[in-house]
Amino acid sequence: MYIPDIELQSTAAIRQFQEKEVLHLIGYLRQFSPFYKEWFATHGITSATVNSLSDLAKIPPVTKEELQQRNWDFLCVDRNKIAEYTTTSGTLGKPVIIPLTANDLNRLSYNEYISFCCADGADDDIYQLMLTLDRQFMAGMAYYTGIRKLGAGVLRVGPGVPSLQWENIQRIQPTTIVAVPSFILKLIAFAKEHNIDINASSVKKAVCIGENIRQVDFSLNVLGKKITEQWNIQLYSTYASTEMQTAFTECKAGLGGHHHPELLYVELLDDENQPVGPGAEGEVTITTLGVEGMPLLRYKTGDICRYETSRCSCGRNTIRLSPVIGRKKQMIKYKGTTLYPPALFDLLNEMEEVKEFVVEVFSNEIGTDEILLHLWPVSESEDTDRKIRSYLQAKLRVIPQVRYISQAEIMKMQFPEGMRKPMKFVDNRQG
Repeated sequence: MYIPDIELQSTAAIRQFQEKEVLHLIGYLRQFSPFYKEWFATHGITSATVNSLSDLAKIPPVTKEELQQRNWDFLCVDRNKIAEYTTTSGTLGKPVIIPLTANDLNRLSYNEYISFCCADGADDDIYQLMLTLDRQFMAGMAYYTGIRKLGAGVLRVGPGVPSLQWENIQRIQPTTIVAVPSFILKLIAFAKEHNIDINASSVKKAVCIGENIRQVDFSLNVLGKKITEQWNIQLYSTYASTEMQTAFTECKAGLGGHHHPELLYVELLDDENQPVGPGAEGEVTITTLGVEGMPLLRYKTGDICRYETSRCSCGRNTIRLSPVIGRKKQMIKYKGTTLYPPALFDLLNEMEEVKEFVVEVFSNEIGTDEILLHLWPVSESEDTDRKIRSYLQAKLRVIPQVRYISQAEIMKMQFPEGMRKPMKFVDNRQG
């Protein structure tokens, strides 16, 4: 199992390495990035302004709005150097195009190679990819090329279709699956219906993408517990975004996603753009290292996390990120309570009466937040309705609006045309 040497170094050595890389990036952006040239000029940032990581706070962070509005101004290379065009999912507005050069694609492969190593991957593993490799989805190609760099086998089955997934598991005997956790529950349900002994299968590990399987204290959440109570497999949580072109992946200790300091400088900032300490909530703000096509400096992802600095039992001496607590723009203020969608997802995943759900938030006539839960129940009966409403009352102290819909309707809501992953949160608030 490969661990980059820098990840085993002291905190001081890691910081010294990152300082050199960040200063190099600032020089690169000053020379080649139309956006950052203008950003530095607007904010009075000269070559003498930033001489250390401590000075980095003098450069105002960049938001997703700037990246959406000025997308091509972030490009640092000629168009003829672009090897591949990828996009963000567009969950929070207009998708952003992230072009990659050949060097960026190599960096992406390296990122996923060390991430799979972190998740106890080896060259004798066989990975079954239960996700799309098309639709300009960066992660799909990253997983594939990272597995190839690892020297392991790969099985590209694509998303959905539990019957096809199990057919391949039984015929090809993969050791690891890469999948959205809620889909793993569908695999388990299919296996039960068709008398497949999941614990006798070849699958021993699952790299979980796109959804939380842990609480912020790193204990398994409802989704994680539902999987492991039925299937004796090791779960590895991941966190990444297209913009950062880098992943935070858990090791076997399951105590947060490991930071790769050779690929990313990361800060967690409060509402005043001040750094927060270990264990405190802050917005993940990233600076990409080694990216050639569209590098980002102090880019605010909108994701709220915590971080830990204690040395991990795996030997890595890098910070570890918690699961995403929520997205800043998706925070809901509902009848005096502040909550993020993941907290609602946990609550709904826990309910035996609910098969699937979509959470919709909209503005009422006085401009405050309202929640409408679109639920596909196990049965449409007064008893089921009473159980659902009393559970919501007990957990939230208030009952959101509830709308019961069919399986066909919920699938249409979760998978609108062109979406790469299930949509379980719809934000229809004004402004």
